[in-house]
Amino acid sequence: MGSVVEKSVLIICGDYMEDYEVMVPFQVLKAFGVRVDCVSPDKLPGDKCITAIHDFVGFELYSEFPGHLFTLNSNFDKVKAECYDALIIPGGRFTELLSVDDRVLSVVKGFADAGKPIATSCHSQLLLAAAGLLKGKKCSAFPSMKPVIELAGGIWWEQPGITSVFDITACLKDGNILSAIGWPVHAEYLKTLFESMGARIHASKTKSVLFLCGDYVEDYEFNVPFRAFQALGCKVDAVTPSKKKGETCATAIHDDEGAQIFSEKRGHNLVITANWSDICVHDYDCLVVPGGRSPELLVMNDKAVDLVKEFAEKNRVIAGIGQGQWLLAAAGVLKGKRCASGHGTKVMVKMSGAQVEESKGCASDGGLVTAIGWPALPSFISELSKLLGLSLDF
Repeated sequence: MGSVVEKSVLIICGDYMEDYEVMVPFQVLKAFGVRVDCVSPDKLPGDKCITAIHDFVGFELYSEFPGHLFTLNSNFDKVKAECYDALIIPGGRFTELLSVDDRVLSVVKGFADAGKPIATSCHSQLLLAAAGLLKGKKCSAFPSMKPVIELAGGIWWEQPGITSVFDITACLKDGNILSAIGWPVHAEYLKTLFESMGARIHASKTKSVLFLCGDYVEDYEFNVPFRAFQALGCKVDAVTPSKKKGETCATAIHDDEGAQIFSEKRGHNLVITANWSDICVHDYDCLVVPGGRSPELLVMNDKAVDLVKEFAEKNRVIAGIGQGQWLLAAAGVLKGKRCASGHGTKVMVKMSGAQVEESKGCASDGGLVTAIGWPALPSFISELSKLLGLSLDF
């Protein structure tokens, strides 16, 4: 699903940038044919940055946990603002270091001088302040950034009427500056960025997508497609059999850290958006089962297995990522289908009567879309969007 005219975006990265705030725009933009270059001063293509998980876990301030490792794909020293259509600066503590780096500030000023969109979130507005770009500008950010923005001559703005996590939705645009409180507003943040880059979203009608999750669902495999389809205007819900709307599931980070199998760390909280008792298959066009270890929990729950079967019986689109194929196999929906599978589900997928697509990260067969895991999410989002009649053109 490519653009009519190729677009390109630069992401300035660094150690302890917020995990979601780099990977979500990176993979979603790639899904729609945008070239995304990720750079960091004093690091080279192929080098990795450590990311950070920022979320509230019961204390007055957010906690920070180690996230995925993020691989850079371009060289900071070769960056030219005129080669890109937009700049993204994720949040996280790395912005403190880069805010006093004249090389970085020069790049940021170059985008500002050219009037190109600059997207910031959480704490990365610090670079706008350091670059002298906030005078007279309305700007949102994590609330602790208010004095920074005001001291820089900016006008502090925060979304009114927030009473729960479901209310945190706004991305502010003032000229070429996009600002957001943080990753919970990624749907509107992405939509605003698309529009700022001249994109148009096409859909025959509003689509509805249901994510079936549980504790220790893979962090990226839930959040990246969840936010992507929200940004495309879909109604998107997350549900699990044993929890109510507003309760949370723990997510898991699975990453290659050099061992024979991926490591697992604790990820962000996943907030359930609907009650199980309120779910009706007729209300949804698609069911997505992310991976992680949650499918291992869900295959032991007859209600979860039966829900997958019902989606299949009603000829709805069904999608599985990584270990999500475990649940799809248990529900009998893979038989006779071509299926992408990682090592952890190959035995199960083959025994279910599916044909494993050995060389593909993502496979589509009729109303079924499967991906080996989160590295294949751009292809997964692209293929699933096509099935749902959604497109994004620049």
